[in-house]
Amino acid sequence: MHGESRCLRCGPVPPLHVPEHISAEIVASVVDRVAATGGPAGVPLWCPWPLPTGWTLTGVAWAGDDRGGVRATAVACAGPAPLDGGPADLLFVAEEPGVGLGSRFAGLPGPDPGPQVEEALTDPGPGHPERVPHAKIRVGGHPTPLWLVNSPTDRSAYAGEARGMWLHAIAWPASAGHLLAEEVVLHDLIEWTPPELVYGAPSPYLHGQA
Repeated sequence: MHGESRCLRCGPVPPLHVPEHISAEIVASVVDRVAATGGPAGVPLWCPWPLPTGWTLTGVAWAGDDRGGVRATAVACAGPAPLDGGPADLLFVAEEPGVGLGSRFAGLPGPDPGPQVEEALTDPGPGHPERVPHAKIRVGGHPTPLWLVNSPTDRSAYAGEARGMWLHAIAWPASAGHLLAEEVVLHDLIEWTPPELVYGAPSPYLHGQA
């Protein structure tokens, strides 16, 4: 007996737990679960704070079990797209190597984005003597580069590293990725959950309904 789920592409993976609704009480319960099993150096729960104007928090999730603890987390938010003002969704995933949660949402092959990030770093392409990050945000108070990876055309996906773990940022539609060119700051909800957070309808992307 074990608590693993099975992915047809990756094999055994930690089970994903997604609350059906989102509220301050649900966020608090997920924070307690992640903190209890992950400890002070565990997986962070990255949330944009302050939220962009007009945006709301639309979901939280974690992957793991009682035996192995929390190995990945996800935070979803939604609001107006930066270019046309239409609806947009952003998903931030923090995970240990080999979990594959971020790759699942990004639509990438394999459990980790390492090969694509390495290619972006070592093969800058013609006319580019050095590769600059496609996005640069602040994560836990530190400037953090993110690299665009090959995802399906309905979304844009970025990957990088923060606190020794993979950090994924996935945006729907693809043009919503331009939000990451603005001043995005990610804060760990495990350390402090802002009481001013505004909650919206549950994310269809986090629930796998889109």
